Amino acid sequence: MSKLYVTTTQNVKLFFTPASVGDRMLAYGIDLLIKIAYVFIVVMVYVYVGSIGSILDGHDWLSIALFSLFMLPVVFYTLVSETLMEGQTFGKKLIKIKVIKIDGFQAGFIDYLTRWIFAIVDINIGYVPGLISMVVTTHTRRLGDLAAGTAVITEKSKYDISHTILMDVDDSYKPYFAQHQVILFSDNDIRIIKENADIAFAQVNYSIMEKLTRKIESVMNIQNPFKTERELINTLLKDYDYHTGK
Repeated sequence: MSKLYVTTTQNVKLFFTPASVGDRMLAYGIDLLIKIAYVFIVVMVYVYVGSIGSILDGHDWLSIALFSLFMLPVVFYTLVSETLMEGQTFGKKLIKIKVIKIDGFQAGFIDYLTRWIFAIVDINIGYVPGLISMVVTTHTRRLGDLAAGTAVITEKSKYDISHTILMDVDDSYKPYFAQHQVILFSDNDIRIIKENADIAFAQVNYSIMEKLTRKIESVMNIQNPFKTERELINTLLKDYDYHTGK
């Protein structure tokens, strides 16, 4: 499968592995089972309270309205999940895939809304348009992805920890950050930070260093406690290697 290359606003090229059609279908299947389970529970509740007959007969408009209201989580499941979970549903999270923008930015609500609307064509009228689009496009993108400028990537790391970090940390090293802070980052997150930091340090590119610093501060919910951005980045990388290499 071809790599998905993303050029950031600093002209730094990052690469990701697009999620396979199989992974996307498996994630969709998990989400579908979640929605079916929810509908089953709602129907059982209505059977228990004796309102399901009124809904089927079409006589009790209040029961019909309440039932329709309870079905809204099924209708908006994907849109709400991807918005709140930064490009993931529960199925995508379990399979370790997520939605990203192909221009290097984090996907936003409008992007998720566009994908959700196009799901009517991609998925809800028989799956064929979405499957054909994923098979024929370079990065397994369905029509909703093409319209939103998004792609679905895998977060399954193809690198072991030695290839990811490559920091020289001996047994006497004293980490600055606690373990619960550094594991907010995945191996893939650290790999991306390391690769961009290497470029930034080699080119003395303060713009990239600042962007990496803002990202670290955002994820860890801290302000840079060091004098320089380089020191923060290096400390995070060393601390991650220390804590995860135990």
